[in-house]
Amino acid sequence: MRTAYSAIFYLIIPFILLRLLWRGIKAPDYRLRWRERLACYDKQYPQNVVWFHAVSVGEAEAVFPLVRRLQAQFPQTRCLITTTTPTGSARVRAVLGQTVEHVYLPYDTPGAVGRFIRCFKPVLSVIMETELWPNLFAGCGENNIPLYVINARLSEKSARGYRKIPALIHPVLANVKQIAAQTQEDAERFIAIGAKTEQVTTIGNIKFDLEIPEEVIFEGKQLKTTLFDGRFVWLAASTHSGEEQIFFDVYKKLKPNIPELLLVIVPRHPERFVDVGLLCNQNLLSVVNRTLKQPCNLDTDIYLADTMGELKMLYAAADVAFVGGSMVPVGGHNLLEASAIGVPVLFGPYMANFKEIAHKVLAHNAAIQCHDNKAIVKAISQLYLDFDYRNLLIDNGKLFVQMNRGAIDKLCEMLAVEI
Repeated sequence: MRTAYSAIFYLIIPFILLRLLWRGIKAPDYRLRWRERLACYDKQYPQNVVWFHAVSVGEAEAVFPLVRRLQAQFPQTRCLITTTTPTGSARVRAVLGQTVEHVYLPYDTPGAVGRFIRCFKPVLSVIMETELWPNLFAGCGENNIPLYVINARLSEKSARGYRKIPALIHPVLANVKQIAAQTQEDAERFIAIGAKTEQVTTIGNIKFDLEIPEEVIFEGKQLKTTLFDGRFVWLAASTHSGEEQIFFDVYKKLKPNIPELLLVIVPRHPERFVDVGLLCNQNLLSVVNRTLKQPCNLDTDIYLADTMGELKMLYAAADVAFVGGSMVPVGGHNLLEASAIGVPVLFGPYMANFKEIAHKVLAHNAAIQCHDNKAIVKAISQLYLDFDYRNLLIDNGKLFVQMNRGAIDKLCEMLAVEI
């Protein structure tokens, strides 16, 4: 079965590269470093690395505290982090710099996987969340590289798909030493698709163990008192196509009753910065771009955060935050950063990627779910008028994050035996 899979993958590589070229029209970084995706490297890299794979920004942010903990515990060990997206790559470099090696994950062909393993000779492989690659996992097994899938999650939809291809997925799982699942439901789904019971454990979600540097909070508060002075700041974080128009419509509804309202928009993908700016103009909204370092005045409607890596700081400058990717069927984004920083959190109906966290945060009265524009208007109006309720959400959110910390401690103990 893996032979057929590999043949198909080789056949579609030209189309994958064409897609990268197409995406590179708006996001030029997709046109760079193609050779890394084929595991053809232009320089010599350290070997015997501890290798972490995090698909993009969200997974990378979650794994950084774990990497730092293991670096402190084993300072002689060199770490490699692979990502799939340029935004994930940029975040690795911005946060960890030269303390780690970084390349893109190679495509899942036998040739690319073999070159990757020969180049880096990993002593330990740590894969974040839901990445199950047949050739990559087989390469780890054939080279006796301990392989862990951490913060593992598996939706019911994905599980149904995997159950249809047992001849492919069972050998993949056989190469995994341990699956550290986020929830008991995730653990049961991995077992249902072929993992052995002793392979799977539930340790919680490492995204609760996030790090919020004090200087980030300070910068955010400073931004609030200087650039946003006197404004009630609504931050729309990690927005996707279709969401900005929703938020602009809500803004227009709110503005007559909240004259000092300022909407800060943080698009999820940098290639959309220009389009979002044009959409502001089409809506006849006064917009200030962060990169232009322009001042906000009382007539400014939108502050467009057309930068990367500043979301935590912007949360600290906000009075209320709406976490995007949840008003359109994307699956939502991480709610925990905003809660940990101390800002009331709103989110929409589409939270498939954070279903468990969304359920629990609502049960703890630590966030508000809004199913439509009218609900967003109501929630923001209430938070604007009711200072006590705003503080209740903030306190409950911080407590919710604190109560669920600890997964990284368990992972460090689990992985330390392999280093």
